[in-house]
Amino acid sequence: LVQLVESGGDSVQVGGSLRLSCAVSGGTDSNYCMAWFRQAPDKQREGIATIGSRDTTNCYASMKGRFTISQDNAKNILYLQMNSVKPEDTAMYYCAAGPPRPYCYCMPESYYHWGQGTQVTVSS
Repeated sequence: LVQLVESGGDSVQVGGSLRLSCAVSGGTDSNYCMAWFRQAPDKQREGIATIGSRDTTNCYASMKGRFTISQDNAKNILYLQMNSVKPEDTAMYYCAAGPPRPYCYCMPESYYHWGQGTQVTVSS
């Protein structure tokens, strides 16, 4: 059973930085597609970035250069480094795992396993 547990969410001021972590266990390997998503109240879940066996993908231009996805395969931890945060980054952040594919998509439907989420609140 694949289990994902996020941590690192917090309240942070505009322009600050935060690193989210996702501990992965239960049967994934480095070929899996891994991703970070977020969901703000009354909004749809949106992809932030994906990482697979070949490369990483930023899902939205507005987050490129500010958010960076990475993973430590030895420790089975997925990270999301968030820099220069903005009030609109306030949301629940989720990590997700999906089967290996040539390309890891930014769509939630592509991922079968989800964590419980960690809250990020950006205040001015």
